[in-house]
Amino acid sequence: MNLSAVDLNLFLVLHAVLETGSATGAARQLHVTQSAVSNALARLRDVLGDPLLVRSGRGLVATPRCEALRPLITSAVAQLQAAVDGHQFDPAESTRQFTLACGDNQHLYDLPLVVEAFARRMPRAKLRVVSLDYLIASDGLAAGDVDVTLGPVQVASREGFFAEPLYLEDVTFIARKDHPRLRGTVLTKEAFNASQQVDLHISHGRPGVGHRLFEQLMKEHGLTQNVVLTVSTFIAAAVAVSRTDYVVGMPARTAEALCGMLPLKQLTLEVSPKSPPFTMALIWHTRTHEDPGSRAFRELLIDALRDGSVPRRPPAVRPSRRAS
Repeated sequence: MNLSAVDLNLFLVLHAVLETGSATGAARQLHVTQSAVSNALARLRDVLGDPLLVRSGRGLVATPRCEALRPLITSAVAQLQAAVDGHQFDPAESTRQFTLACGDNQHLYDLPLVVEAFARRMPRAKLRVVSLDYLIASDGLAAGDVDVTLGPVQVASREGFFAEPLYLEDVTFIARKDHPRLRGTVLTKEAFNASQQVDLHISHGRPGVGHRLFEQLMKEHGLTQNVVLTVSTFIAAAVAVSRTDYVVGMPARTAEALCGMLPLKQLTLEVSPKSPPFTMALIWHTRTHEDPGSRAFRELLIDALRDGSVPRRPPAVRPSRRAS
């Protein structure tokens, strides 16, 4: 028998009759007439070639075939109802694995806060952290392999993505503490243009959104780069700068963390007017937007990382024109 040729609503009627014990009770539960229930049962008898329910006194008795169907129908209806209603998600009991994609700069500052909150609120669940290279190569957000990523809010300009602002990030510069030409903590335009610099290509060895924002900053203030080293991680850039006279620009939070680990100092670029900070955001795909587990994971990340200066707002989405 071809299942596509069967009206599955007939099984919903049988389920209601079995639950209530009568055609009258089933009609009341389904908000239809008793004759509609009787007609549906007659059609299902023809499909299955079995009487299914027979009269015994004033009630109905299930045939052996119907009794065999009862647990299957009950389970199927429960699963379909759960699919329609959305299953309940208990963060404290979930053993699910959640995946976060981020750069190594977030490993230094954001990830410790995330891990602490995750261990407290989802003690039985698993946290998987992957690189931005993996995110791009796998198209992880759209494919469902990655739940969320952290990045500049501009990353969510593609169709089908949501973004929730988390905090504002300033650009700062670092150099080694005993740099012979940079004695204080102010980096003048002249000193910047005269320095040798490290460039960062974080994703797939190519400039990304953050790099384009940095290039825009330099253009606005008439700065020029003399790049002598290009690396793919902020940690590699910091280690290189700690052993040379190079200078590198990076997010202020990342610079603060790295300066606490290596013989480095932060430098404030002397420009006017001061460039506004850029907005870092939590980014996810419409594919997982309504999933209760994904929603709970996002709330955990927002609570752990959102700065008080960035107000909560309903996340905006660029809806996809195609199925995701």
